[in-house]
Amino acid sequence: MIIAIDGPAASGKGTIARRIAERYNLPHLDTGLIYRAVAAALIAEDHDLYDEAAAVSAARGLGLTDFDDATLRTRHMGEAASVVAAMPRVRAALIEAQRAFAARPGGAVLDGRDIGTVICPDAEVKIFVTASPSARAQRRALELVQRGEKADYKAILADIIRRDARDSTRDAAPLRPAPDAIQLDTTHLGIDAALAEAIRIVEAARIKV
Repeated sequence: MIIAIDGPAASGKGTIARRIAERYNLPHLDTGLIYRAVAAALIAEDHDLYDEAAAVSAARGLGLTDFDDATLRTRHMGEAASVVAAMPRVRAALIEAQRAFAARPGGAVLDGRDIGTVICPDAEVKIFVTASPSARAQRRALELVQRGEKADYKAILADIIRRDARDSTRDAAPLRPAPDAIQLDTTHLGIDAALAEAIRIVEAARIKV
């Protein structure tokens, strides 16, 4: 079974995806980290983030498990990844690797912004996780504080609003729910309640299969 979990930044999709993967003993791929890794490679080589040719080259040389979470999950890297992810040729270079991951025997859980619409349009389960920008900014600020980083709520909220606009209006694989995705609003849900609802959605899909 392929489980596609999409949604904007800090909606809770990553945590839900990891917990779902653990529950059903499935491999998990956070596709957002791929774009963060591409951005990190450009920065490391002192390339302009808008240099699409360099970004494509970095994407083609990327492994799906060569990630340093501590480096890639910073707010700065998230903003950089949003720039890279808007490039059609970069997305094209990464599609087959993501689809190959999803095609593993037994299935997989993938989370990102275009899993249900582009990467795995035939996924048996599609969940679109969302939350208000203010709730997501509060969560991201808390994550940063817990990692010992400074957290400016207003700056984080501005980043989230800017990323939402960029991700939703880009020409290549814009952020949007698949027509058959179940939407899960986590604005007023803790992680346990959100996970329970996600599991309910997965179980309902399993009955239909």
